[in-house]
Amino acid sequence: MSALLEVTSRVVVRATPDQVFETAVDWSRQHEWIWATRVRGGRGVGAEVSARTGIGPAGFTDTMVISEWDPPRRCVVRHTGSVVRGSGVFEVVPRGRQCEFSWSERLELPRIAAGFVGHALIRWPAQRALDMSLRRFARLVSAP
Repeated sequence: MSALLEVTSRVVVRATPDQVFETAVDWSRQHEWIWATRVRGGRGVGAEVSARTGIGPAGFTDTMVISEWDPPRRCVVRHTGSVVRGSGVFEVVPRGRQCEFSWSERLELPRIAAGFVGHALIRWPAQRALDMSLRRFARLVSAP
């Protein structure tokens, strides 16, 4: 038995779609806006991406494969690891002189977290972490 966890966050960024997309998929810089995470990987459909989240030995590696690549609009990854499975999406939508950047995750929770209590204990911090990351992203990318 598994459960599905869906979280989405959006932020307005004062930058061009190209700037927003390029910063979002600059895997080596994601640690600047995603707390306690180091990412490396390639670009384009089929490229592999690997994210290590945690502090010291406490953490996990999230392996992914890019399943959709449409710069500067959309990047979709399929989570392929033993801890995180499901999909993640970055989307950029122009809004005049700025853009809306959204990050959505649709994750299959492991058995231990599949119950209501497990789901609730994971959803709240996952949503907060996503919201915090996007606020940091907007500060990093937004033009003065």
